[in-house]
Amino acid sequence: MACSACTGTSSADGAPLVQRMLANTSKQTAAPAALMLADGTVFYGRACGARGTATGEVCFNTSVEGYFEVFTDPSYAGQIVTMTYPQIGNYGIDLADTQMAPGMPAEHQGNQQPALRGLVVHDLCRTPSNWRSSIDVSEYLEERGIIAIEGIDTRALVRHLRDHGAQKGIISTEMLDRVELAALLDAAPGLVGENLVKTVSCHEAYRYYPGRVANDHAFAQADAALAKRSVVVYDCGVKRGILEGLERAGCELTVVPWDTPARDILALQPDGVFLSNGPGDPDAVTETYEQVRALMGKVPMFGICLGHQMVSLAAGGRMEKLKYGHRGGNHPVMNLITRRVEITAQNHGFNLVFPSLGTLVPELSGGVAEHPVGPDGTADTGDLRFWAERGVAPVVENERFGRIRLTHVNLNDGTAEGIQFLDAPVFSVQYHPEASPGPTDAHYLFTAFAQLIDGKPDYLDIDIARDRLAGWRFGTAEEVAHA
Repeated sequence: MACSACTGTSSADGAPLVQRMLANTSKQTAAPAALMLADGTVFYGRACGARGTATGEVCFNTSVEGYFEVFTDPSYAGQIVTMTYPQIGNYGIDLADTQMAPGMPAEHQGNQQPALRGLVVHDLCRTPSNWRSSIDVSEYLEERGIIAIEGIDTRALVRHLRDHGAQKGIISTEMLDRVELAALLDAAPGLVGENLVKTVSCHEAYRYYPGRVANDHAFAQADAALAKRSVVVYDCGVKRGILEGLERAGCELTVVPWDTPARDILALQPDGVFLSNGPGDPDAVTETYEQVRALMGKVPMFGICLGHQMVSLAAGGRMEKLKYGHRGGNHPVMNLITRRVEITAQNHGFNLVFPSLGTLVPELSGGVAEHPVGPDGTADTGDLRFWAERGVAPVVENERFGRIRLTHVNLNDGTAEGIQFLDAPVFSVQYHPEASPGPTDAHYLFTAFAQLIDGKPDYLDIDIARDRLAGWRFGTAEEVAHA
């Protein structure tokens, strides 16, 4: 509650009258809970998941639906997730929708526990209405040991994070004392500098067989393309939707741990290498981007989210920590090559500083010779919407890998969202084309990867509407023409 955050007083939910009233509702009685941020701000509410105490970076996700896919996204390792939509859980949970390692053999399923540290919601529904639901959210959280709090003003919390930045926090149902909470929070590790990828990656290589997971949308989805391309997937916390997207684009997949040596990858003689999403600070995942550097130019490569950051670091780029990150299903991104705008699903807290990749090549950048500068007078903070306004996909000269083109720009804040290597078969995007949850505008990127492997030079020049509708049984030629 906002008043509790300001005054530090405990919530009135602990009063006997309130507890008696709650006992006669679907909420029933609930233990008090507290959330403290690193700057000392405290919110009091009610426990709605497992009992205990957890620390992590407090962030927020703006998705209106798809909360279970958010819970099971390995990229949330080390974080306490705040859902901005006010009511969570009204359609329950179908466990088939999990985004955790879908094709992993039973002997490698040690990482099937959701990776997020905690959950913050305004109101949690305990009486879902959905024929597919097999368990309500509160039961799921309690069974999986995930600490959660409800009954706080999530609008006030999100405004605070937007103003002051994502920060370390502690959530507890065991203690409410500010001094005790602050002591535990001070002793907890931060997100920066911590390698969280190794906590969510598979332990050994395995073949992904989509038959291990039932396809609940088979009635509407078109048949997958014939698997004619062998692809190795670096598992840095890969999501089920990503593996399905690659498989539907005609890729036969071998999933390997995050630190697999490049020589082992090349020994498999793959047609392509995919770099997955993953959690935490990209600079801490040295073992992955060093292998990526050794592979670049030797095999076609595609990276998303953390995979995009691995490609960028391999090329000598620099990362910045965003103030509060991009997490949700409504981020507009422009493809500078096609000039089409995609509404995208995103989940990241770090971003590439595009000018750090090299100096501009004027003849390939609309005659522009200098990177646009930001309010502090440096190119590091320059707004990349500069290029969207001019209809130019700029190219820099990189010391390691030659020419690199900026292909995608975030239209909300002007940050880099995608790059393409012109002298090596490599491209990457910062957002999520599998959209689990989220819109399907960016599905074409899986097709682009297949076309890159096949040697098509203009592999990114794809009609996103045609590609999106072609993936469904109702995507008739007439409907595609009117998309």
